[in-house]
Amino acid sequence: MSYLMMGFKCHSPVMCKVAGSLFKAHTLKSMLGINGKQFKVSRASSQLSSEKANSYNYIIVGAGSAGCVLANRLTEDPQSTVLLLEAGPKDTLLGSKRLMWKIHMPAALTYNLCDEKYNWYYHTTPQRHMDNRVMYWPRGRVWGGSSSLNAMVYIRGHAEDYNRWSREGALGWDYEHCLPYFKKAQTHELGPDQYRGGNGPLHVSRGKTNHPLHQAFLEAAQQAGYPFTDDMNGYQQEGFGWMDMTIHQGQRWSTASAYLRPAISRPNFSVAEKTLVTKILFQGTKCIGVEYVKNGQRKKVFANKEVILSGGAINSPQLLMLSGIGNADDLKKLGIPVVCHLPGVGQNLQDHLEVYVQQKCTKPITLYSAQKPLSMVRIGLEWLWKFTGEGATAHLESGGFIRSEPGVPHPDIQFHFLPSQVIDHGRVASTTEAYQVHVGPMRSTSVGWLKLRSSDPNEHPIIEPNYLSTERDIWEFRQCVKLTREIFAQKAFEKFRGPEIQPGNHVQSDEEIDAFIRQKADSAYHPSCTCKMGQPSDSTAVVDAQTKVIGVENLRVVDASIMPSVVTGNLNAPTIMIAEKAADIIKGLPSLQEKNVPVYKPKTLETQR
Repeated sequence: MSYLMMGFKCHSPVMCKVAGSLFKAHTLKSMLGINGKQFKVSRASSQLSSEKANSYNYIIVGAGSAGCVLANRLTEDPQSTVLLLEAGPKDTLLGSKRLMWKIHMPAALTYNLCDEKYNWYYHTTPQRHMDNRVMYWPRGRVWGGSSSLNAMVYIRGHAEDYNRWSREGALGWDYEHCLPYFKKAQTHELGPDQYRGGNGPLHVSRGKTNHPLHQAFLEAAQQAGYPFTDDMNGYQQEGFGWMDMTIHQGQRWSTASAYLRPAISRPNFSVAEKTLVTKILFQGTKCIGVEYVKNGQRKKVFANKEVILSGGAINSPQLLMLSGIGNADDLKKLGIPVVCHLPGVGQNLQDHLEVYVQQKCTKPITLYSAQKPLSMVRIGLEWLWKFTGEGATAHLESGGFIRSEPGVPHPDIQFHFLPSQVIDHGRVASTTEAYQVHVGPMRSTSVGWLKLRSSDPNEHPIIEPNYLSTERDIWEFRQCVKLTREIFAQKAFEKFRGPEIQPGNHVQSDEEIDAFIRQKADSAYHPSCTCKMGQPSDSTAVVDAQTKVIGVENLRVVDASIMPSVVTGNLNAPTIMIAEKAADIIKGLPSLQEKNVPVYKPKTLETQR
């Protein structure tokens, strides 16, 4: 594979001609003594040709969950040239996934959650409603983005999330216009149906361990009065069941595997890693390209159609602000020339907060023994040899969604069950045989923001999620703990149940539960909504329903930042859907649509379950 000095794949015959003409001009000047004025004209002409060669139809910033999808779909048209720029490295070493096992082995996921090499390693401001704790926010900085770091849980959210988006101004993004794009992206191992896809690039599977603690969790949930759902991404989200995962043949199936690698040999596609985009270039309010730094050198590259930001909920608004799009007063204070006053940039920050309820296990069947050195070697060798065994799953194989109280129309609490104990994002080793549930509210009313710390692109922005700033959010978390304890107290867990580790039996009153939440709740890694999609008449909107940045030309944002509000579940599947749908919009194709697809509704809202 040939590379230009700047690190892009060279596919352009124009580039070869430009290089040749530069060489000929230099030779003629030396041999024939062409005067300086004539050579300057020749050099200017060559610069114009060089600039044209350094131009693409589309430049995509960020090879993450959305960027990889867009790169694949836009290069399906052989006439469209696409350049994809990623700040982080490739997700393979010498072309091998095995040599990058920390990314591709599903069970190894905590390694990269705690490693700055593939991770932006963000931190929030001290959270005043959480005992002034600084919260850790890992975000992917590698091919595949956060889909190369996440826990591989594939959850779409609830149909009503998308209907709500439409009401919030994202016209054409209701469930009947989004469901077809979830399906288009997906190949589900159980086969296609009214809700599942059958021939998309994203392979989705179910867990294979059939672990007795997962069985106990699902049985206990039913004993507590909740329904079993056979597909929480299908007809019925509400209830407990087996979760879908982006794992294929024992390997993490990131968007780099699903979308980027199949497209990489296309002659109209160029991709660069370790390339930090520092600024969007404008002529007036018309976007014409980007400036980037690679190998310590600052360079420019141009787009004759559009620049598309897919950096995620932190990087996309950060780059907009660095480039002069944002709140004019804030930009002026940092000496950044204002291109467009767009006060919604970086506002409306939403995330899911969760807490771990942990119980000791009386039988040696958890993953505790698998985390001992000899076991890890055995598990690792089996995975490296056959992509099978305990290394071939993230072990988050069961979960569920419930409503917090009567009157709530669709689920607002999510559970992930794990037959193990996690301490401090996995940065501290498990200490005992234990199991846990990750539980948290899905539609918190606390909303935050992010702003630039300085005009330096290398400096992380100020991230203020404003967690637990409303009484409603505090109440919901209290419910999360009480409802989880109720499930763990069911008969199905009798033969496994030891003492409660966290919160601990000493935590009983509302005040004690609230204090525990403040001390132990953490991000579920779902930042979103910072470049909100809405109507141009909405002063808080950043992009319109076509994903175009309001107030400028030839610039889009396509990633989790454009969600008008956070969805009920994990964000990777919705982000991929957004990119699939946006690709059709960019191509000028009519939106796919599936009308009247049935969605479960509780028989009564007078009860909580």
